[in-house]
Amino acid sequence: MTYTVAFIGTGPDPKNPSTDGFAMAYRHAPGYQRLDDCELVACADIVRENAEAFARTHDIPLEHVYTDYEEMLAEVEPDIVSICTPPSVHASLVVGTARSGVVKAIHCEKPMALTWGDAREMARVCDEEGVQLTINHQKRFGKPVRQAKTLVSEGCIGDVERLEFGAETLYDMGTHFFDICNYLVDGSPVDWVLANIDYTEENVLFGTHNENQAVSQWRYANGVSGLASTGRAADFVDCQLRVVGSNGTIELGAEEAELRYRVDGSGWTVVDTGLDTVHKPVPGRIRSGLTTVAGRLPATLSARLTDRLSTTSYEERAIEELVTALKTGTESELSARNALAAEELIFASWESARRRGRVDLPLDIEDNPLESMVDAGDLLLNVVE
Repeated sequence: MTYTVAFIGTGPDPKNPSTDGFAMAYRHAPGYQRLDDCELVACADIVRENAEAFARTHDIPLEHVYTDYEEMLAEVEPDIVSICTPPSVHASLVVGTARSGVVKAIHCEKPMALTWGDAREMARVCDEEGVQLTINHQKRFGKPVRQAKTLVSEGCIGDVERLEFGAETLYDMGTHFFDICNYLVDGSPVDWVLANIDYTEENVLFGTHNENQAVSQWRYANGVSGLASTGRAADFVDCQLRVVGSNGTIELGAEEAELRYRVDGSGWTVVDTGLDTVHKPVPGRIRSGLTTVAGRLPATLSARLTDRLSTTSYEERAIEELVTALKTGTESELSARNALAAEELIFASWESARRRGRVDLPLDIEDNPLESMVDAGDLLLNVVE
């Protein structure tokens, strides 16, 4: 069968992404277009010119361009909907789309929702309506993460004891790294979180507050511990992500290599991840240049380099996986269940800062602790007169 696909939130010009809008629909669309069983049929954006530009780019009929997503769902009845708006409206759009009674699957951008209560409600309603909900934690499909997982599973560094990551924020970027940490420990539940944050300067990304700096500790039920350091102290963990085992260490996104490991007593071994970095494949302009070089090489070397060039974006890999899950009736790696596990670590970290103490899970709040503390004036902000 062919799945019809629609988009909510096309965004502005994708050539000028910013923290006001990243035009993620332009990154989702190629993921569906490359699949034989998907067809792009409609799009909606509150700014009609943005939706029309997206439609022209992706050969969507202009009569299927909307400013009202509910009207789009009622008239087009798509099978799959990609929601690519800022996080503050994810919950209302996901719930409204799921309750429309016409869609089979929803693929929503990260972070999952503005509040912990909204995130759980999204998952609950989609489960109630029989709609597959996935969240775009696409970085777990990069070769550095997949090959790190293989090293862990093969016991290369012994038993995993600790995970560490450094990122810009716990929410906007940290959601990816919490998800990867959970993936590396096979989704073991978390027992507790202890964290503190600094928010002395306003830091709003995509309409949502993010801390300036944070340190967060957590403990999985299987005994593995976690440590995150963000913002001004992101380099406290001097790589993107580290896995410490009983007999060695794995590092992702170190300055020297995208993936490397060492067994105690030995030097670093670099693992070839092709064009994949922790965050994305090598940019297209570099790939284009390498393609030109490949054409000038002897046949055997050219074939080897061309093979390394035949890569897809992480968004494309993620969408192929979720469409396969929909087709086979299996749980996607990007499932709401896995996404909630990452989101809970974010909100629990902020809640620990609010309580000034350890938070035992499951998390028993509904709001966004950071947003609530900002609104209540409980954080020491430097006010510019």
